[in-house]
Amino acid sequence: MSPLKTTMPRTELIVGGQKSGKSRRAELLARDWLAGAPGREAALVATGQAWDAEMRERIARHQRDRAERVPGMTTIEEPRDLAAVLAARSAPHRLLVIDCLTLWLTNWLMPATEDSEQKTPPDQAWKGQAALFLQALQQAPGPVILVSNEIGLGVIPLGAEVRAFVDALGTLNQQAAAACDRVTLMAAGLPLQLK
Repeated sequence: MSPLKTTMPRTELIVGGQKSGKSRRAELLARDWLAGAPGREAALVATGQAWDAEMRERIARHQRDRAERVPGMTTIEEPRDLAAVLAARSAPHRLLVIDCLTLWLTNWLMPATEDSEQKTPPDQAWKGQAALFLQALQQAPGPVILVSNEIGLGVIPLGAEVRAFVDALGTLNQQAAAACDRVTLMAAGLPLQLK
């Protein structure tokens, strides 16, 4: 794929369905950022956790692909405290790619831990974390790209828990879109600029 001929906004939200090209676009933007001037850095903030064999393989595949596409990009693994990562790691010379908000929300509302037999509905702890994250995003001195899934385009889920999750992600995406300078929808590997 050729370099992206686009200016880098301070913040961008990239949304789309599964395998729509969201992560690839974020990585190509990071590659172009790194090539744009000497002394620049790029880091991927990975929110996914390897809770089963399929997820471990998926993460390994993403790591291999990313290493090929953006060899200079480092990785920060942080499943829950994105506000702290933004506060500590954002800098004018460093691009942060947060991939992805969907798994971050999952880690808060539906943690896959042994001691969490009951799924936790949206609550004050999550809303507080979202507020801290959005505040940190607005205060980040360096460029930030957010990746998130758009999952509200299909049928209405049967279960109350899943409906609550879809609602929470839709709200988070709206808040992130309002806070970002640019919003891009990915479909079939093609970008559509929404904002």
